[in-house]
Amino acid sequence: MAFTLPKLPYDFNALEPHIDARTMEIHHGKHHNAYVTNLNNAIAGSDAEKLSIEDICKNISKYPVAVRNNGGGHYNHSLFWTLLSAKGGSPSGALLDAINAAFGNVDEMKTKFNAAAAGRFGSGWAWLIKDASGKLAITSTPNQDNPLMDIAETKGTPVLGLDVWEHAYYLNYQNRRPDYVAAWWNVVNWDEAAKRFAS
Repeated sequence: MAFTLPKLPYDFNALEPHIDARTMEIHHGKHHNAYVTNLNNAIAGSDAEKLSIEDICKNISKYPVAVRNNGGGHYNHSLFWTLLSAKGGSPSGALLDAINAAFGNVDEMKTKFNAAAAGRFGSGWAWLIKDASGKLAITSTPNQDNPLMDIAETKGTPVLGLDVWEHAYYLNYQNRRPDYVAAWWNVVNWDEAAKRFAS
């Protein structure tokens, strides 16, 4: 069964001024769409056609680099769109408790996350993950790798993920990645993050 490009759960301009409509349009319609097309081509005729994208990621070392790059790109972006919301807000409930337990407070978590995002050399992602013991941790991955992958340095289930490839911010922020990261906190979908943490 071929993978498909998920629809955005909001309009391209819904996240302005933090993330501009043109960036969203290109990021979703061109970049993510290319990952889906290339992933389908890379898995054609293989056992991976019958698997979920999560199962492919969890066993990524079995597959060629084209599956790793494009499968990761599809999983990461599909997650990324759901973790954005025009209403913004802040963490609460069990997720807030876990953040406080792991980092002391929300501001300290954001400081560490921002450092992971800004410090990722070249293209990649910053993550807030739930590790095997159920605790929160911050990590980053290169390119389109993610913490679900069996080759990840730090493994876990993504609760939040931030795309720090230049295609995610360059039209609006140019080389000012820290400004993009700071703006992104205004459009984090904390309800979705809480659901991911709970599951």
